[in-house]
Amino acid sequence: MDRVGIGQDSHKFAKKKPLILGGVKVADEGGLDGNSDGDVILHSLCNALSSAIGGDSLSTWSDNMCKRGIKDSQKYVDYIFKKVMGQKYKVENVSISVEAKRPYIDLEAVRKMKMAVSKLLEIRNSQVGITFTSGEGLTPFGRGLGIAAICIVLLSK
Repeated sequence: MDRVGIGQDSHKFAKKKPLILGGVKVADEGGLDGNSDGDVILHSLCNALSSAIGGDSLSTWSDNMCKRGIKDSQKYVDYIFKKVMGQKYKVENVSISVEAKRPYIDLEAVRKMKMAVSKLLEIRNSQVGITFTSGEGLTPFGRGLGIAAICIVLLSK
């Protein structure tokens, strides 16, 4: 049986925080606001994985993890991925779309993000797609006020 999940996340910029996207430190400053590291890519992935197995939103478990000092979004992925595996599903592929006017993300950074996501999900790099769009100024993210990510996952038994 196949299952599909969709997840979304967005954060505004915070000045004195590193920018972490897809588990990769992209910049020392200009990170995203939030209780955790603000990694919108991994947050949208968590929501997609949870959605695919009929689960709840990221905040239903990450808020408690944050209170215990766990701010690394890779730990959130690990948490929900264990639930996915516990239901005997495996990830077939992941598609992530990011909207951000800034910063410019080069192909090497995207390659590192794909590697990080594939490692977390125990799949090949070729099973992870990550695309970026500037948003053409049509949304707050396209105007450079923050970053948004949407993720779709396909699971199979």
